[in-house]
Amino acid sequence: MRPEPPAASGTGAPRGGAPPASRPVRIAVIGGGVAGLAAAHRLVERASETRADLDVVVCEAGPHVGGAIRTERQDGYLIEDGPDSFLTEKPWAVALCGRLGIADRLIGTAPDRRQTFVVRGGRLRALPDGFTLMAPMRVGPVLRSDLFTWRGKLRMGMDLLLPRGPACEDESLAAFVTRRFGREVLDRVAQPMVAGIYTADPETLSLGATMPRFLDMERRHRSVILALLRARAARANEAAAPTSSGPRWSLFVALDAGMGSLIDALCARLPAGSVRLGTRARAIARGAGSGGAAGYRVELQGAPPIAADGVVVATRAPQAGALVDGLDAGLADQLRSISYASSAVVTLAYRREQIAHALDGFGFVVPAVERLPILACSFSSVKFAGRAPAGCVLLRVFLGGALRPEELARDDAALTAVAADALRPLLGINGPARLARVRRHLEAMPQYVVGHVARVARIESRVGAHTGLALAGGAYRGVGIPDCVRSGEQAAERVFNECVCVP
Repeated sequence: MRPEPPAASGTGAPRGGAPPASRPVRIAVIGGGVAGLAAAHRLVERASETRADLDVVVCEAGPHVGGAIRTERQDGYLIEDGPDSFLTEKPWAVALCGRLGIADRLIGTAPDRRQTFVVRGGRLRALPDGFTLMAPMRVGPVLRSDLFTWRGKLRMGMDLLLPRGPACEDESLAAFVTRRFGREVLDRVAQPMVAGIYTADPETLSLGATMPRFLDMERRHRSVILALLRARAARANEAAAPTSSGPRWSLFVALDAGMGSLIDALCARLPAGSVRLGTRARAIARGAGSGGAAGYRVELQGAPPIAADGVVVATRAPQAGALVDGLDAGLADQLRSISYASSAVVTLAYRREQIAHALDGFGFVVPAVERLPILACSFSSVKFAGRAPAGCVLLRVFLGGALRPEELARDDAALTAVAADALRPLLGINGPARLARVRRHLEAMPQYVVGHVARVARIESRVGAHTGLALAGGAYRGVGIPDCVRSGEQAAERVFNECVCVP
């Protein structure tokens, strides 16, 4: 049984003729992924801070919480079925770990292996040092690189001379990269990188929704390369200045016992019994709140409805649309318009002597022009300590996505064979894998197509008309763990402020 935090009680009452102080305000959180759990945790924190009498119920349709985040151990390997780390540049996940008391368990990436490879001509080529998702911050490494042709390098350098592009609300990542740097940069770096991050097609991926800083660089500096060079110089000056003490994280961090530790820590802070597994919500309707005041009725499949004063919907967007269809058909239509892509992760383990490659990086990405059946491979046990027994290597291979959905029609054995066959010539692998595991993520990655920012603005405007209702998750303003944490916490703040009036 998970420990229960001290009961939060007080004389505060919800707004709008809400239940008396003797009746707790009830907030229902639909969805037990990291966004939903972050929302529930923040609600409990706010109740404790304000001494409000609050009842939080988390409804999760599946058999376990955490969504795509799931860590398991097998034969001495630490296996991540979903995300294996998160960005520290976005502070919300690191801050949450601090409040949960697990920040001391965060580990950074191996400092001597921080490079990425790109497949070109059937070989792994190092991405030039200082190269971002689509442009260089250092000129020398690009000139020396064998990843690009000389014609491609010259076209990339044209960014230094080109004028600003036409003003527009949004454009695809492919259109932006091609006009600033040329097709070679798109095909050999930008496309495989965004496939690894968003499992998306760069021809439809919204630059404004995914990488708005590049649009801002062009508007402010004209040249993206100049903007990156200036930013690098500014960071060098900051690094030379005296700094305060405190942890300095690498760009990516993980928890020493796996990302599932974050889910465990969140659940441990929630009141016992507040998480209901196998509880599928069918619809949200107007109804009486927990004390008879105006609120919501959450209809459940095969169980009595939940009367709630507020609701946080932390499901995938199409499911959220189905839930609110009877409440706001226009909102439901907007939510259903957000599409998703599917992917699979094949985890393979080998003895180190089976692999000829030096594994002197974190992994590699595969451009679509290489016509290989995989998207990327992460050297999991190289990136983070404690992922494999001594003398062994753990690799994670990614397949599917928006550009290769047909790969997921294969069964698990076929997917494993495809992944192993693709790795063999690239890494010089000899012999069969010692461990193989397949995890599918069906309709799991929201696709931020051109116009996504405007669509989310319309969604948020409609949600704003419903007091005590909020949306959370990766479908709106960021797909990573930090973005989902922020989304859940912001949703919790809104619903708490609208449903609870504290003295």
